[in-house]
Amino acid sequence: MTENSENIILEHLKRFQVGQDRIERKLEEFMRRISNLEGVQASIIQHLGHLSAAEAQQQVASDGFNLRLERIERRLELV
Repeated sequence: MTENSENIILEHLKRFQVGQDRIERKLEEFMRRISNLEGVQASIIQHLGHLSAAEAQQQVASDGFNLRLERIERRLELV
């Protein structure tokens, strides 16, 4: 009886080990996927920063054009 119960316990422990291995593999897969998502997120944030900088440069250029247009209008007495 003791040997039989030891075998049953060993079988249960083996099943637990198999289940734990499967969980660990899934966890590693999820960690890789999260790392990939974080990399993509960082790339998107960087791209948004570049877009904001480009928009700011365009606004500066537009302001410069407006100032030049106002000076031209004043010189030609169009205002």
